[in-house]
Amino acid sequence: MRGDTQQIFVSMIVYMAVVIGIGLYFAKRANESSENFFLGGRSLGPLVTAMSAEASDMSGWLLMGLPGVAYWYGLSDAIWTAIGLAAGTYINWLFVAKRLHNYSVIAGDSITLPDFFSNRFKEKNKVIMTISAVFILVFFTVYASSCFVTVGKLFSTLFGFKYQFMMIAGAAFVLVYTFLGGFLAESASDTMQAFVMIIALVTILAVGTVAAGGVASVIENARSIPGFFEFFGIASPALGADGNQLVVNGLPQFNEAGRYGLYTVLSTLAWGLGYFGMPQVLLRFMAIRNADELKTSRRIATVWVLISLVAAVAIGIIGRSLFPTDLSTYSESESIFIVLSSNLLPAMLAGFVMAGILAATISSSDSYLLIAASAFSKNIYQHLIKKDATDEQVMKISRMMLLIISAIGIIIALDENSVIFTIVSFAWAGFGATFGPITIFSLFWKRTTREGAIAGMLSGGVMVFIWKLILKPMGGIFGVYELLPAFIISCIFIYAVSKMTEEPSDEIQNEFEMAKNK
Repeated sequence: MRGDTQQIFVSMIVYMAVVIGIGLYFAKRANESSENFFLGGRSLGPLVTAMSAEASDMSGWLLMGLPGVAYWYGLSDAIWTAIGLAAGTYINWLFVAKRLHNYSVIAGDSITLPDFFSNRFKEKNKVIMTISAVFILVFFTVYASSCFVTVGKLFSTLFGFKYQFMMIAGAAFVLVYTFLGGFLAESASDTMQAFVMIIALVTILAVGTVAAGGVASVIENARSIPGFFEFFGIASPALGADGNQLVVNGLPQFNEAGRYGLYTVLSTLAWGLGYFGMPQVLLRFMAIRNADELKTSRRIATVWVLISLVAAVAIGIIGRSLFPTDLSTYSESESIFIVLSSNLLPAMLAGFVMAGILAATISSSDSYLLIAASAFSKNIYQHLIKKDATDEQVMKISRMMLLIISAIGIIIALDENSVIFTIVSFAWAGFGATFGPITIFSLFWKRTTREGAIAGMLSGGVMVFIWKLILKPMGGIFGVYELLPAFIISCIFIYAVSKMTEEPSDEIQNEFEMAKNK
C-alpha cells in the first residue's frame, strides 16, 4: 500500500472508530426497551431529526450514483432527478410530518410504520401490518445491497483489493454498528454523517471547479459534448464491442444527442413522489420529541438537500471535464467522486472527504437494516407468530433478522458491475408506490377504508415489479420510471375500493379528527 493510500486508510479508520464509539455510547439506553431500540423513545430534537432523516435517505448514491449519472449522461437526467427530490423533500416535511407525528401517537402510540397503518384502521387480524412488513423486508433488503455495493466499490477503487472481499467487510462493519446502538445511535451518527457528507460535497465541488479552470471552462467543456449540458437533451456515450466508451486521440466519443422530452421529464420528476413512502424518513417524523419543532427541521432539511443535490450533479459535470476518459463504463462512472478526491486533495484530507461516502453508506444501511428487522420482529413475530413475546425475545429476533437480511443483501451485491443508481431507483419506486399513496390517504382522507388501504398497497407494490420487469423493457410509453404509474394506480385503487366499501367506524373517524385538529 502506497504512502498516500496509507494516509487515506488511516483517516477512514479514525472515522469508523468514531462511529463505533457513538454506537457504544448509546448501546445501554437503546437496549432498555424495543421502543428505545426502534424509535429512540420519541426523543429526537429538530436538528437530529432533520439531518438524520436526510442522511439516511440519500445514502451512497448521493456521492456516487448521482455524480455518476451526471458524468455519464450529462445534466438533464441528474438535474431533473434532483429537482424532483428537492420538491418531494419540502412537500413531505410541510404537509406530512406533523400530521403523521400526531396521528402515530393517537393511533395506539405506534412505533413502526406498519404499526401505524394497522392501528389507523383498527385491525384485528393484522393484514395491513403483515403486507407492510413483507414489502419493507423485500425493498429494504434490495436497498441495503446498494449500500454494500457502494462500500465495495469505494474500497476496491481506493486500495485495489478484490471488490467482493471489500463489500463483505463493509457489510460486516455496518451490521456490528447497527447491533450496538439501534435507532438512537443511528440517528446521532447520521447527524454527524450528514455534516460530513455536505462538507465532502462542497469541498470537492470547490476544489474541482478551480482545478478545471473555473465555472466558465467547465460549462464550455460540457457544451462541447452533444446533449451533455442540456435540460431537454441527453448525452449518449459511444461504446465499443467490449462495452467501454470509445476514445479517439485522447477524447471520449459520443453519439448524437438523445431527446429528453416532457414525458421523460415528468418520469424523472416522479422521484419526488417516493418521499411520501420512505419508512426511514417517515420514522423520523414519528420520533421527534415535539411536533412544533418540525418547522425548524423542515428548514434545515430543505437547505441541506438543495446544497447536496446541486453539488452532487455539478461534481459529475466537473469530473467529465477533468477526467474525461478515466471511467469508461456506466458502472465505473459512479467512482468519479473517488477519482476527484484522491487526485485533487492531500492524502489525509482525501481520506476524510471520502469518509463522506462511507458516512452516506452507513447512515442509510443501518436505517434500512434496523427498519427491516423491526418490521419482522415487531409486526410479524410479535403480532402474528408469538403474541406473548417479551421485549427481550423481540430484541433477539431483531438481531437474528439483521443477520439474515445482511446475508441476502450481500448475495445481491456480489456482482461488482452493479449500478448503484439502478438498484436504488427500483427500491425507491417500491417504497414510494407501496406506502406513499396510503400514507397520504390515511392522513388526509377520512373516508379511506381498511380494504382500500390493502388494495392500494398491493396494487402499488406489485405494479412496480410488473412495470419494471415486463412493461418497461418494451420501451416507448412504457419507458417511464415505474414509480409514476405504480403510484397513480395505487391511488386509484385506494379511492375506488374505499368508495365501494363501508365507511370507517366512528372510532376511526373520531381519531382522524383528533389528529387533524391537534
